[in-house]
Amino acid sequence: MSDIATNRKAQRDYHITETWEAGIALRGTEVKSIRAGKINLRDAFVRIDKGEAWLYNCDIQPWESASHEQHEPKRTRKLLLHRREIEKMHAVSDIKGNALVALRAYWKNGNVKVEVGAGKGKSHIDQREDVKKRDQKREMDREMARFNKR
Repeated sequence: MSDIATNRKAQRDYHITETWEAGIALRGTEVKSIRAGKINLRDAFVRIDKGEAWLYNCDIQPWESASHEQHEPKRTRKLLLHRREIEKMHAVSDIKGNALVALRAYWKNGNVKVEVGAGKGKSHIDQREDVKKRDQKREMDREMARFNKR
């Protein structure tokens, strides 16, 4: 599995509690654009409508070599999931403060997959705590490397 794009903003803004792997219904020009690396998941999120999961705000830039059949960059795309997975995602998203966000897109057996995470929004204080923990871990690793060098 190789990553195509990641949503680093989602890890910063949400406490991710659960993840699902979903296929995505794409057109031919979209697949070719993804192969060229022209996908952006920064503001992408998932909604459940009438028993189907839809991906919103996933930006796939148009493929330059396409003829008359070109796709819209930010159209809503259907996610391919089992019914039970959709029901579970719907139950999690109905809880106040929870959101379904796209975490990353990757190749698996020649197909594009999207990892969807259910998360609760972080406050500004939580984000600062994460930065402190990351800095402390980095400093500990430096000290361990310095100690082991001797």
